[in-house]
Amino acid sequence: MAQNLEHIRHSLAHLLAAAVLRLFPDAQRTIGPAIDTGFYYDFEFPTAVTADDLPRIEKEMKKLLPSWTAFTHREVTPAEAREFFRDNPYKLELIDEIEAKGEKLTLYTSGDFTDLCRGGHVENPSSIDPESFKLDKLAGAYWRGDETKPMLTRIYGFAFSTPEELSAHLTMLEEAKKRDHKVLGPALDLFTFSDLVGPGLPLWTPRGTLVRNLLDDFVWSLRAKHGYQKVEIPHITKKALYETSGHWEKYQNDLFRITTREGHEFAMKPMNCPHHTQIYARRQHSYRELPQRYANTTTCYRDEQTGELSGLSRVRAFAQDDAHVFCRMSQAKDEFLKVWDIIHEFYPPFGFALKVRLSRHDPAHPEKYLGDPARWQTAEGILEGIVKEKGVEYIDGLGEAAFYGPKLDFLAHDSLGREWQVATIQLDMNMPERFDLTCVNEEGKKERVVMIHAAIMGSIERFLSILIEHTAGAFPLWLSPTQVRVLPIADRHIEKAQEIATALRAAGLRVEVDESSESVGKKIRASETMKTPYAVVLGDKDIEAGVVSVRKHGGEDLGQLKLDDLIERLATEVTAKA
Repeated sequence: MAQNLEHIRHSLAHLLAAAVLRLFPDAQRTIGPAIDTGFYYDFEFPTAVTADDLPRIEKEMKKLLPSWTAFTHREVTPAEAREFFRDNPYKLELIDEIEAKGEKLTLYTSGDFTDLCRGGHVENPSSIDPESFKLDKLAGAYWRGDETKPMLTRIYGFAFSTPEELSAHLTMLEEAKKRDHKVLGPALDLFTFSDLVGPGLPLWTPRGTLVRNLLDDFVWSLRAKHGYQKVEIPHITKKALYETSGHWEKYQNDLFRITTREGHEFAMKPMNCPHHTQIYARRQHSYRELPQRYANTTTCYRDEQTGELSGLSRVRAFAQDDAHVFCRMSQAKDEFLKVWDIIHEFYPPFGFALKVRLSRHDPAHPEKYLGDPARWQTAEGILEGIVKEKGVEYIDGLGEAAFYGPKLDFLAHDSLGREWQVATIQLDMNMPERFDLTCVNEEGKKERVVMIHAAIMGSIERFLSILIEHTAGAFPLWLSPTQVRVLPIADRHIEKAQEIATALRAAGLRVEVDESSESVGKKIRASETMKTPYAVVLGDKDIEAGVVSVRKHGGEDLGQLKLDDLIERLATEVTAKA
């Protein structure tokens, strides 16, 4: 986000708060930052506010805007700040926190509105085009993200540099609604949720399970070429495993916990890496046996808050296509490059172009990370060398590292231009240290190994949420649950339609025959609705000529084809993953 645009968005957050207090004088304001597409501000309202109030608030913002010709600020003492916000417990809490850190307290004023703020505004807010921003929606948000604290009302707004950019964003959002995986997935009979099973726990239908397996098989075929071996692990573990790995201290509130009838404490696994360390640790390895490459697609569990759940993109049970490599430091670069190649083979068939982010630790906050600074410097140097050797531009992700090591994150843009983090490769020198993982080197001495975490899809659920929206549910032929739908025009054509379906299945294709009594037009629409790549229409003239009439999803008419020619065409398309 460009700095100037960030300042515009931050200024509009102030303007939003001013408008709300004009209309709802008894509301309590809290905080309001700039975000990727605009801004928000959190309020405590004495009475309920609804989406119907947003046009009125937006109108008030635009009414106030011409009078906001500048931002002025002054530094105040904690006592002065407390006096100014004496009736606002949220601001008083922030003041206490800022004072405890020894930071300056500043008040910023524009028009007749003053707020506690660190700064970062436009010099002349009235220069902001009033058609370049728009209020979006309301949402509930706990104060400071803590579910034990009051629930506030968050008002979101969009803001861009020009009205044209805002219009383009709103158009994209309308298209995104049509592609929403939470709607398309169930409509295409890929997955469902059950109130009896619980929120965030997707259930996969036969069609959806087929798609999951095809994706996982594709990843495995790429890994197998690089010497990976499959392993399997249980879904629960003793608390001690995560205490040793460091995950318990950091993620204990995100774990599903189990107490056995004997009083032992277990956890549902939120990640797989600590289990994999114990497969490596089962015996002493020689340097000649390294690298050891373990691959494992298995479900993990995290106790996400109900309000944070969202279709497949945020769930409580998710399958990771996980892999971990145990190797010597001298082998780490080559192993990273192998994973790099796998990632760049997997994503192009879906139409994703990738960018790379080198996610480093933030030296200003060493308490967030495991391991000493020298280890981090060594690890980050290896990763930086890889992206430079590949000759790609990369984003410097300061502070984006995992708590146990730096990583390369791969970012993809979908067909609507939205950016997603997809694959990741992480170098971990801390977990081998914590679990005392070694090999015996050429001198017969124990040598510490390093560990590489490599997820290609990340989680199948989240990847599918992105892919469904990217393709609008129209998967490529190789991935479609049903690849061909045979549509007999009348009942007398059903027998021949079944013969054609049998021939297509013998060629390895997934085929359905629509034997309903509906008209051929309705059968074609049903095929289109289910995003079936090819529809074969069969009538008297087709049977007499020994051909089939073929339509592609989207309405393209391929005309009449010999069955053998159609099979050859489809087989080529499947093989190419076009």
